[in-house]
Amino acid sequence: MKKNITAPAAFPQAEIGREMKGADCVVECLIREGVDVIFAYPGGASQELHQSLARTDKIRVILPRHEQGGSFAAEGYARATGKVGVCMATSGPGATNLVSAIADAYMDSIPLVAITGQVFSKYIGKMAFQETDFYGMTLPVVKHSYLAMDVKDLPRIFKEAFYLARSGRPGPVVIDIPKDVQQGKFQPVFPAAVEFRSSYATATQHATDDQLTHVLALIAEAKRPVLYAGGGIISAGAHRELRAFAERTNVPVATTLMGLGAFPESHPLSMQWFGMHGSAYGNWAVDQSDLLLCFGARFDDRITGDTNKFATRARIVHVDIDASEHNKNKRVQLPIVSDVKQALARLNELVAAHEFAPPDTEPWHAQIATWKQEHPFRFDESKHIVPQEAVAMLFELTKGDAIITTGVGQHQMWAAQFYRFNEPRRYISSLGLGAMGFGYPAALGAKVACPDKQVIDIDGDGSFMMNIQELATAKIEKIAAKAMILNNQHLGMVVQWEDRFYGSVRGNTILGDETNVGSPDNPDALYPDFVKIAEGFGVKGRQVIKKSELRAAVQEMLDHDGPYVLDVVVPYTEHVLPMIPAGRSVNEMLLK
Repeated sequence: MKKNITAPAAFPQAEIGREMKGADCVVECLIREGVDVIFAYPGGASQELHQSLARTDKIRVILPRHEQGGSFAAEGYARATGKVGVCMATSGPGATNLVSAIADAYMDSIPLVAITGQVFSKYIGKMAFQETDFYGMTLPVVKHSYLAMDVKDLPRIFKEAFYLARSGRPGPVVIDIPKDVQQGKFQPVFPAAVEFRSSYATATQHATDDQLTHVLALIAEAKRPVLYAGGGIISAGAHRELRAFAERTNVPVATTLMGLGAFPESHPLSMQWFGMHGSAYGNWAVDQSDLLLCFGARFDDRITGDTNKFATRARIVHVDIDASEHNKNKRVQLPIVSDVKQALARLNELVAAHEFAPPDTEPWHAQIATWKQEHPFRFDESKHIVPQEAVAMLFELTKGDAIITTGVGQHQMWAAQFYRFNEPRRYISSLGLGAMGFGYPAALGAKVACPDKQVIDIDGDGSFMMNIQELATAKIEKIAAKAMILNNQHLGMVVQWEDRFYGSVRGNTILGDETNVGSPDNPDALYPDFVKIAEGFGVKGRQVIKKSELRAAVQEMLDHDGPYVLDVVVPYTEHVLPMIPAGRSVNEMLLK
């Protein structure tokens, strides 16, 4: 993503406001941008901002119990809605606790504005108490950063920041505000729009008809075409256009994890998702395709494995709004810089106008159907509850009508494998950065955004522990987000790698007492007691070990009208399969 944006040339239709303090101006700017909730933890350098927020009833301020929890919650809000999520912290350690979420939003292209208090301007660069160079620190992981040194710049900065966060390829923007700037009084001039000297900031490129006609010609010649759809489809709101295009051209679709729900997984053309732990049939189809149509994805290493062995038989078309992604990870034959919604909408128009006849791909579809039948996502029955079974039960009882957030690890993959997603913004997970501790705070943000939806965090015991303090936020703020912990007493994904590649040597991956590890067969040694912890926060909890009690336990969680922790005790011996080892190719996929 590009940075170093020059100042606007002019402010058309600007509005002059009443005299106010800088902090009050910040709140007014947030209101004007349509912000209805902010996740904010106070401190000395941001206290003026909190005082101003306390004087308005137009913005709900949610107090997280850790700045990281608040920033992940803001991301959950943004991922569930497509709106800009907003978080705030004080200077120094408060600000640095936001970095993981900022980096996460950068990796996954999530619109986020992070506001931080800063020490007085005269102390900047002098190692004052709780000073960090947050502007400089975050430059590699933001779409843009601002250090507001003049109170008069605040209206412009906020207008620009929200525009940049949500436009083009979305991403995070940081606004660092010294305390004296918050205290300064002035008469603000609120711009109605932003106008950059650098045209790239506002210009949205569209695919030309010549480019898109070329794409249709390639499809007409193909025998084994595949659509590869990523998170850009969801960011652009292009899922309906994608479905129409796939149906009109009869091309099967495989998504990335970021693209889950961009194409309905119950659709006959769906191959679900592919990549390291994706469907075998999706991976084989991409590998053997002769035409790969990549829309709004970036050829991430977890998708491609060894790029030299990825889709070697295919001519590749890559449509993306960010030109910097073209030929970055994988050389392609036809790169197209475009808003993906526009490209798909125009492709559909061209298909209709030219009476496009899909190629004869019946043998290709028959091959994919055979792969689906022979190698579905599956798990072996056990006397114990296995993690995949718990996810499948949740899917059955919610009928697929829930927002699922996850932490990071095996449970994250099983959630994607065994909960089917037919709509966008239903699978919310830290995918590029892979930040443990993301799941429950993100569930809080998603539930605040969508209070009428069931929101369940499918988590691991390791990930859940990292931000367990946010149970207090759920209780006090009355946020009915649920957590279903797949508790195997280990750092499961790392254990899987230890088993597969390190001779099962345990390198600090057991979360309890290594001499007496808790398990379904040894329940007295389970550690910690998540039900007691939940109860200590005033949150309802239940532990389930017996297979016969799983359905009733999941249903109780869903029926409860407040936050809930369901501790599902599972064996640690389960592995996520299929698996393409890192840096390897589809031909080295592990199926058992």
